[in-house]
Amino acid sequence: MVERDDLFTYIGMHLLCAGESISTAESVTSGFIQFSFSQIKDASQFYRGGMTVYTLEEKVSLLKVDQDEAYYCDCVSSNIAETMALNVAKIYKTDWSIAITGYATPVEKSGGKLFAYFSIAYHGKILISEKLDLLCGTESVNAQLYYTDSILKCLRLELGKQKLPDH
Repeated sequence: MVERDDLFTYIGMHLLCAGESISTAESVTSGFIQFSFSQIKDASQFYRGGMTVYTLEEKVSLLKVDQDEAYYCDCVSSNIAETMALNVAKIYKTDWSIAITGYATPVEKSGGKLFAYFSIAYHGKILISEKLDLLCGTESVNAQLYYTDSILKCLRLELGKQKLPDH
């Protein structure tokens, strides 16, 4: 828990000091990233909100994901995650955004595998877009927690690359 507390503190302090905001769009993590941001001190100062978009219809109508592409890939691809990240930032008018889509349980469409694609965007540009793979025996809640922790660690790295304004 100390590591998670340090991660939350770093993310919160960086966003506060930079005067920047963040939003999220989640599918496979079903709100775990949103919950994580709610645990950060003074979150209301930088966290604008998030959405859980679990179905193809919601991804298409709310986040402007291409319907044909989403149908073809079961809404799970790097491009889908990137589109989700860019459009959730527009909806919430945030500097930063995070999006994730994937599988926490093995299904036929995933080839029996567990994986997710996530993207982090900053000022309308994708900074990172990656795939996370897990072992098939991973329990779904542990998969969701792993995805969430991995993304927040990547966010921390991306925040660390940004120069903070002088005060």
